[in-house]
Amino acid sequence: MINRREFLEVGVTAGLACAAGAACRTATPAAGPRGLAAPTIAPFALQEATLADLQAGMRSGRYTARTLCEYYLGRIEDLDGRGPALHSVIEVNPDAPRIAQELDAERKAKGPRGPLHGIPVLVKDNVATADRMATTAGSLALLGAKPPVDAFVVQRLRAAGAVLLGKANLSEWANFRSSNSSSGWSARGGQCRNPYALDRSPCGSSSGTAAGIAANFAAVGVGTETDGSIVCPSSACSLVGIKPTLGLVSRSGIVPIAHSQDTAGPMARTVSDAAILLGALAGADARDAATAAAPPSVPDYTRFLDPKGLEGARIGVARTKLFGYHLATDAVVNRALELMRHAGAVIVDPADIPHLGEYDDAELTVLLYEFKADLNRYLAEFAPGAAVKTLQDVIDFNERNRDREMPYFGQDLFVKAQEKGPLTDQAYRDALDKCGKLGGEEGLKAVLQQHKLDAVVAPTGNPAWPIDFIDGDHFLGGSSTPAAVAGFPHVTVPAGYVLGLPVGLSFIGAPWSEGTLVKLAYAYEQASALRRPPRFLPTVTASTGG
Repeated sequence: MINRREFLEVGVTAGLACAAGAACRTATPAAGPRGLAAPTIAPFALQEATLADLQAGMRSGRYTARTLCEYYLGRIEDLDGRGPALHSVIEVNPDAPRIAQELDAERKAKGPRGPLHGIPVLVKDNVATADRMATTAGSLALLGAKPPVDAFVVQRLRAAGAVLLGKANLSEWANFRSSNSSSGWSARGGQCRNPYALDRSPCGSSSGTAAGIAANFAAVGVGTETDGSIVCPSSACSLVGIKPTLGLVSRSGIVPIAHSQDTAGPMARTVSDAAILLGALAGADARDAATAAAPPSVPDYTRFLDPKGLEGARIGVARTKLFGYHLATDAVVNRALELMRHAGAVIVDPADIPHLGEYDDAELTVLLYEFKADLNRYLAEFAPGAAVKTLQDVIDFNERNRDREMPYFGQDLFVKAQEKGPLTDQAYRDALDKCGKLGGEEGLKAVLQQHKLDAVVAPTGNPAWPIDFIDGDHFLGGSSTPAAVAGFPHVTVPAGYVLGLPVGLSFIGAPWSEGTLVKLAYAYEQASALRRPPRFLPTVTASTGG
């Protein structure tokens, strides 16, 4: 837990960024709301820099991959553990500068591999890396585990020339340990904080990736989602997040929750950057059978970046149960609908998704069964050297280390999962069938086909709630579950702010329609130009902005 002294600490320096040549000045405290000091953040040379900006800088000789690493490492040093103390990065890669320097030499000799060559990337700490960084899903139980190989998505990143800058903090075990948790907390990383208001949740479970990318610790990052863990933190931190169709991106080497819904995906500050990263992550993997269903070749998603992409698009508004839980959020998204209408979209309002709420219990049953089976398999394959070999071992470890692992909330979901039988149980098969039928065939698929829609839109979720270690998350509502259960793609893009807290707009489409969703999200992003960087405010008041 971050103590009060750390939370109020405001002195920041430019660290390695100064050494790399960034514009620097001494940061001084500024008056903040409720008597709290708000930090004045030192200028940062790469503030809001896109992948295109970084590549242009390397082409011109203004930057090298190594100096980019040094800039971002300095930013992390100043703002993550000190200063605002976001606690979004669990550890940095000690080999990142060396790898970057090797990629600089390769660029000079052969030219760049592509748009990610030399680009520092943050990766969530449930994605296995066979290097000197740990892979723990935020848990002390997995310290000492040595993955024998990289996760497939890490292999893809390395092949694209990306530099793994560090591992991002997360809700421990991807937010599937307790039904009363605080998103963004892990025993290894502490409580990750939202850079828009430090007393607010970054949402989970890809909280560290979201907070880090929002705070300009890298241009892009990798998150994972089972139900909401890419799109919710992206919405809460004013990012673009893409939850792909199940099977577009391999899950091999990723600490699992459930193979029926798990996926990795990109998180970025712009649709363009998210599209580039998605193209690098996607691809068939013999170790993940779900990828066999994907199209035979990975599209270049940047070809869908059309600023006029909303013209003639048919967009349905899923109002029932996805609006109405927060009036200010509704107002933000209703303004977005008007903007899309003026940009030429055909708005079908309402276009409600059938059966919402009718398969929630079935979804949890599926996740509990699959978590037990999938985690035991992961531990056997990717965690040699760990002190735990099974889910039961993890439960026992947490009990023995309750003061460090469970100071605020317990592990009721772990216990429920351990009580489940094999995947041949009829209860599991019935729940899986119910999810497929009500979530997919008679749910999202039905509404998309009935109205001939390119996408369904809804608010991604409510603005970030106060961090609460006693009662856990104050989640009012969101739109992640339909696409998560159906395995359909879901893209969130910044839609506006409520008292300075970000709100996202969700585009949900049919399987393998990522290109269409990228087109719609990009056109909306270009027409709205809403994203603004965080100010690391201590809290939210009426003066923090709308």
